[in-house]
Amino acid sequence: MGKGQRAVQAFKSTEFIEKPRDKDGLLFGENPFKEVPSTSASLLSEKSATPAVTTPAVPTVSKETLEAELKDLSEESKELEAVPTFILVTTYLSFLMLIVFAHTRDFFGKLFHPEQYLQLREQNGYAPMVSDFESLWTRRLYGRIRDCFNRPITGVAGGHVNLLERMSPDFNRTFEFTGRVRNVLNLASYNYLGFAQSEGPCADKVEEAMREHGITQASTRAEAGCSKLLVETEEMVARFVGAESALIVSMGYATNALNMPALVSKGCLIISDELNHSSLVSGARLSGATIRVFRHNNTRDLEKQLRRSIAQGQPRTHRPWKKILVVVEGLYSMEGEFCNLPEIIELRRKYGFYLYVDEAHSIGALGKRGRGICDHFGVDPREVDVLMGTFTKSFGAAGGYVAGSKALIDHLRLHSHSAVYAEAMSVPVLAQVSSSMRMIMGEDREHALEGQQRLDQLAINSRYFARRLVDMGFMTMGNPGSPVIPLLLFSPAKIPAFSRECLKRNIAVVVVSYPATPIITGRVRFCISASHTRADLDHALEQISEIGDLLMLKFHKDKVQPALTHVKAD
Repeated sequence: MGKGQRAVQAFKSTEFIEKPRDKDGLLFGENPFKEVPSTSASLLSEKSATPAVTTPAVPTVSKETLEAELKDLSEESKELEAVPTFILVTTYLSFLMLIVFAHTRDFFGKLFHPEQYLQLREQNGYAPMVSDFESLWTRRLYGRIRDCFNRPITGVAGGHVNLLERMSPDFNRTFEFTGRVRNVLNLASYNYLGFAQSEGPCADKVEEAMREHGITQASTRAEAGCSKLLVETEEMVARFVGAESALIVSMGYATNALNMPALVSKGCLIISDELNHSSLVSGARLSGATIRVFRHNNTRDLEKQLRRSIAQGQPRTHRPWKKILVVVEGLYSMEGEFCNLPEIIELRRKYGFYLYVDEAHSIGALGKRGRGICDHFGVDPREVDVLMGTFTKSFGAAGGYVAGSKALIDHLRLHSHSAVYAEAMSVPVLAQVSSSMRMIMGEDREHALEGQQRLDQLAINSRYFARRLVDMGFMTMGNPGSPVIPLLLFSPAKIPAFSRECLKRNIAVVVVSYPATPIITGRVRFCISASHTRADLDHALEQISEIGDLLMLKFHKDKVQPALTHVKAD
């Protein structure tokens, strides 16, 4: 058997490890990976050539599976409609009371303690940088729960993380370190595949790359920053996502904010999902294009917007739009939802618009092969005009990429500020991206199977954790298999209370409220990782159940199954 044949055989064996699963996607058996060798050195005894196929085969998805996935996408809205009216009314009243008390305290504070409001008043002819009304939310609401955010850590943010304890002597205005360090279970980081490590094959590759290439090129890629390592990594990214070419950017936020203005401009139309990330909103506004919004993940509303926009054309002149760009996310990180990509692709074929998909959270975390939302739904990635993603989550690195046709990427290299003015990605980050991606693709000779192990473990952990929360009666959001699992808290008082109770039990979580979410859907967002063990998840579930009883968060008690006592027996 020749080298090429051995390479193809190894590639297939690491990409498709099929095992029997239950209805939730969990693998049967106590140790689902005991039959998988820890190394694939026996499969790749010699250095093999890269397969000539530039676009990876798209796994087929049955019609029944696809219909089930699309049905799940519409379940959440029905779930939210079933929220008890009492919960909604008390949530609105709670926010109303907080705002009234905030204004009342400001009124009397300005009368009796005017020195505390000097920065909010005109001084020496200068207007205040921030008015009292603009800063009310930050000073009076966010300030009361600042201890739940920006908690400092030390060490590696893996399945567990070391948290630096702090306390506030002045009601969260300032903080002081106590000198103690707590090891907590990390349900807050985007370390989906567990590649954020200080030791292991990726860390070794990073060290080797720094010894060979240094730390950074100290230049933009348009000048002296276009290194061999950067070019090779861009080629790998393109092959990974199934595109002709790719452009790597050193900052994830800038990947959207600085590349979108190079794609559309005045006379163009952007139709954006109402829950798109702030970086997409910034990029759309910077572009100068007309922006219209459609209801979240609602393809019917998207089609209405398309028909109306095409029929009416540009404002005043009614000329045809130069371009129409539809912008969506593969996985919405605040909702844990997948975009309705198959139906959006059908609309693209029907109306001929350009499609921009942000895969910041889905790339590496979804699909049998970790190729993102296209892999998950069995969609050919060439059906998407612009594929964007970041390396911050599944790859344990930083920065992002834009992938598409060669003509598109060549255009961005000359016109995007992220390519012309921004610094080139540093060597350690490039090495981390390259090594982790090679492991996922099964191209690392010594660890070809580890990437697939991590993908399977993430799917197992995500489905297991979400299923147990629902069984306990919590109201969750998102689709099965999402590594982001939001649990609804509603009341503004319960948002900081949940975070503090989790910290008492040595669990780190992220709580989110308005303005990052709609005012009535404050939530805690659990981020699941392949580095979490079943014991970690069971411990977290046990503690979360206790907190749920304490804060009365089990809104679906009628659906509770007596399964919590059997968690450790699963």
